[in-house]
Amino acid sequence: MDMTPPPASQKASEKASVYQPSQQGLYFPKPPVFQSVEEERLHRKQRLAAVCRVFARYRYEYGFAGHVTVRDPEFPDRFWTNPFAMDFGRVRVSDLLLVDHAGTVLEGNWAVNQAGFVLHSAIHQHHPHVLASCHMHTANGMAWAALGRPLDPITQTAAGFYNDHAVITEQAGAVVVDREAGQAVAAAFGDNKAVIHQNHGLFTVGRESVDEAAWWFIALERACEIQLKAEATGHPLKLISPEAAAHSAKHLATPMAAWLHFQPIYDAVARTEPDLFD
Repeated sequence: MDMTPPPASQKASEKASVYQPSQQGLYFPKPPVFQSVEEERLHRKQRLAAVCRVFARYRYEYGFAGHVTVRDPEFPDRFWTNPFAMDFGRVRVSDLLLVDHAGTVLEGNWAVNQAGFVLHSAIHQHHPHVLASCHMHTANGMAWAALGRPLDPITQTAAGFYNDHAVITEQAGAVVVDREAGQAVAAAFGDNKAVIHQNHGLFTVGRESVDEAAWWFIALERACEIQLKAEATGHPLKLISPEAAAHSAKHLATPMAAWLHFQPIYDAVARTEPDLFD
């Protein structure tokens, strides 16, 4: 795997941002441009496998619960996902499954998690703009989901989800195995990048990359943890003003910002666990 920074011709210096006010001639990470659909497919699969490794590192696993999906670049009605009941910490590119909306495994030798398939398939089918999605049964996410409340804008992290996350009560606490139930949950997702499924846990999506979906999940889990700890003090929360929260969301909650946040995380796992690319 080539981890060498791109040549100077690919350096990002075209557009100023909160992170890049004026850095002409310096390397600035930006998403790759692909020369073929095969190249893009491999990239998406590599990033998906890396997300699985990262979630294992972060101890997001809970038995066989948890799914990460990304659309195939050539066949948008198919998506790649992790094998059922395989440790996230050993998932490799070659282990990934290609599944269609009917639940048929088109590539791969492992079974697919049917409950996970029903929800993720519905999300991808109902929302064509969604490229990738993540769902794990994390401790803080499940604890916050039990409250059935949206997060308050109490930190910059939480402000990243300001007016861009929802609480879904449909099928709250139920194991969703029926396609109609999955469609109901997907419809309630709306255009949000994240949802708190009451009595269940967290879901996030990426509009441009699986990196984006993964970062939103990491950030959402952290935001839940922070608010749980803040409320545990018993002191009233100091909320960020709507204007400041909207401003932070505008600058910090873009697909590009999420992609950037995930790059050092990806770099760490790619360098220390190169077998994920097998």
